[in-house]
Amino acid sequence: MRVLMTSFAQHAHFNGSVPLAWALRTAGHEVRVASHPALTPAITAAGLTAVPVGTDHPLDTVMRNGGPALFAPLRHPDFLENRPDRLDHDTLRYWDTVFTALVYAPANDDTVIDDLVRFTRHWRADLVIWEPFTFSGAVAARAAGAAHARLLSFPDMFLSTRAALLRKNAAHPAAEHDDALGEWLTWTIDRHGHPYDEEIVTGQWTIDQMPPSISLSLGQPTVPMRYIPYNGPAVVPAWLRSPPARPRVCLTLGTTTRSSAFPDAVSLRATLDALSDLDIEVVATLDAAQLATVGTLPANTRAVEYVPLHALLPTCAAIVHHGGAGTWSTAAVHGVPQVTLGWMWDAVYRARRLQDLEAGLFLPSGELTPAALRDRLVRLLSDPRHARGAARLRDEMLALPAPNDVVRELERRTEAAHRRTAPAPIPAAAPPRPPAAPRAPVAG
Repeated sequence: MRVLMTSFAQHAHFNGSVPLAWALRTAGHEVRVASHPALTPAITAAGLTAVPVGTDHPLDTVMRNGGPALFAPLRHPDFLENRPDRLDHDTLRYWDTVFTALVYAPANDDTVIDDLVRFTRHWRADLVIWEPFTFSGAVAARAAGAAHARLLSFPDMFLSTRAALLRKNAAHPAAEHDDALGEWLTWTIDRHGHPYDEEIVTGQWTIDQMPPSISLSLGQPTVPMRYIPYNGPAVVPAWLRSPPARPRVCLTLGTTTRSSAFPDAVSLRATLDALSDLDIEVVATLDAAQLATVGTLPANTRAVEYVPLHALLPTCAAIVHHGGAGTWSTAAVHGVPQVTLGWMWDAVYRARRLQDLEAGLFLPSGELTPAALRDRLVRLLSDPRHARGAARLRDEMLALPAPNDVVRELERRTEAAHRRTAPAPIPAAAPPRPPAAPRAPVAG
């Protein structure tokens, strides 16, 4: 079987696909990973074969310069609620318009899609597995007649939010049926001779790496799979080869704190001072710029620019982090209690569910202060319920089938999809569509 995996050029989104790619390779299947040229070094460093497509996207610049302000209206609604005052039609339309214009379309522009369609047809892929925001994978699969599936590394807030928008649209007059994502994908796939339908958004099935207590049941065909941490090339430092003398706490606020515009920013100096009198060992991930703002480290703190979390966390009694999906899942699969930040979408949902399961505590980004962080950490370490809750969540994740164990199911589903679908004809090449003028977002 020829399997094409695709992700846009964000390491955190790509990393979640690597263990499944390895499993497919060791089962004897051919695997290629397609992405923007910027991701090529990360793909090859994972021991996989890269297929660069299109031109690099400007998402990092957009997020750094405009992300917090543009996404501010999305910080407060609970995306799992249907209360009109929490998740109204205007908020959903704003979300759909902003994300389509600033994330989905730039990450899947015409250069990427056209290159990917050409390669998928040329290589005659049997199955395309795509990261949930890399819709170019679904378009290429449809154009080439391949089976296709989404690979989730986080709860499916995207699809739950889209379903809410479509329900709200149906309850409003046709003139208010905004669907920026559907319109863009309709134009896009039409260029390759096929009509749009919701399967381009949902995939023919979904490979879900979330445990049952965290996963969202949305009525889609699903293949559950255990999350296997992958953090890129990793080296175990000498200091990590000896057990800690005191409870070890990992403090990692991710790259969000390296741009002060984001809500997870906090005074690192004040935070480390607030933890300095606790009888713990703090391992803080700080780059050179952050270290310059901290000055002299407290006696109980070790600063490292990078350490592989899958090597560090088994030695930790707790972790404090920014809420990223990979960090959250790596801590969960190792049974480490978490203090989790979060300011929007799935980060908030995962943090709340973690607290509901007594496997950690939630600290909303809007309430982030050194004192609040210290309070949550002290509570986490002093109450044994959190360690027990984290152990239960770990056991739930370990009970899921490993990537090697789901390969046979992927083979079966791919074969069934090909029996249902005749090979797609190759239409005459269509000229590139001129970029559409962005619509002004509705008020959120």
